Amino acid sequence: MSGRYELRTWQHNSTINAPVNYKKACKYKVFIPNALLSTRLILDAHVFGVISEAENAIRALNEVAKPGLRPLARLLLRTESIASSKVEGMQLGVRELAKAEARKESGGKPSPNALEILSSIDAMELAIEKAAIVDQFSVKEIESVHHLLMKGGWNSHVAGNVRTQQNWIGGNDHNPCGADYVPPPPEDVPGLLADLCEVINDDVLSPLVQAALVHAQFETIHPFEDGNGRTGRALIQIVLRRRKIASSYVPPISVILAKSKDRYIRGLTRYREDEGLSDWIELFADATARSATLAKSYLNAVQDLIKDWRAELGASANPRLDSVAWKVIDILPAHPMISAPVAQAATGGSRPSIYKAFHELETAGVLIPLSEQKRNQSWEAAGLLELIGQFESGETLE
Repeated sequence: MSGRYELRTWQHNSTINAPVNYKKACKYKVFIPNALLSTRLILDAHVFGVISEAENAIRALNEVAKPGLRPLARLLLRTESIASSKVEGMQLGVRELAKAEARKESGGKPSPNALEILSSIDAMELAIEKAAIVDQFSVKEIESVHHLLMKGGWNSHVAGNVRTQQNWIGGNDHNPCGADYVPPPPEDVPGLLADLCEVINDDVLSPLVQAALVHAQFETIHPFEDGNGRTGRALIQIVLRRRKIASSYVPPISVILAKSKDRYIRGLTRYREDEGLSDWIELFADATARSATLAKSYLNAVQDLIKDWRAELGASANPRLDSVAWKVIDILPAHPMISAPVAQAATGGSRPSIYKAFHELETAGVLIPLSEQKRNQSWEAAGLLELIGQFESGETLE
């Protein structure tokens, strides 16, 4: 990717609350990328093989998707969203976050830190279920994803608002002089975002290359004051869903990016260099292929766990085939910690039938109560959080 650097002057400001050195005028370089539509794509020959491997891995992951396996689709989406937050240094323990999610699903209020991470799941759901299916994708869809992502955070005032001021990465909080990277000035952002949306609406490039370019260009533009990384990774899934290569299951690429964060950042930096475009696409394709392969192995492990749960329920209570207990088992991958109201909403069962099912599943060892109290009780799906924890860390199954 090519663009240009412009040398600019940060004006003296004696009114800010900062050390004297930061009040002085200083020079900085701002980067203005070329429009994506005008980018000439030249890739090293071996990169085409990596691209093909990645797209085949995404297709293989989605070939096993079925309407009855929607809870597994949410498990992947949940994993991708949480890993995307992890890239930004935002993380909680697997069990702690699952408890916060169960609390939120039951109408409770999680901690601010948990709520900010859980907002990533809401934003990703919006991205692939609504923003990805509009006829003409626009900046409005990007703003909607960002708004849902940021509205519950400490800086909710920036939610959905494209920046009107200069921002920067690294350096100090008072001026961009000495920053690691200074994105394009605010007056250039609307045109660059419009160009980005045109590329998202196009289908000339391969889906994988299109997703790689859209993500890197968005991070280069850095159009929001905060939340750019998570919004930009949601755009990856939007492109793959629009191109119908990931029609049901998202490849959790953020799991791999979080595990190799330094390499990921170097790749985005290389993208801005004249000779770095091919390197970035190769890195992105490799991470995508690995994430799709990893996801498929974990989906198989979760399905094996579901079979074990069914066997345990059958051996313990042997309920009728139309029992709500079987339906509860089916939805557990989407709700690793679950309450009766959530199960009732997800299965359509009556309140008495849900509590009967929970008693049967608890007796069978499928559900583990999280406390002795009867009020606002939640249960944990046995063995599932351990699998999810391994998955989110990018650990390969033996």
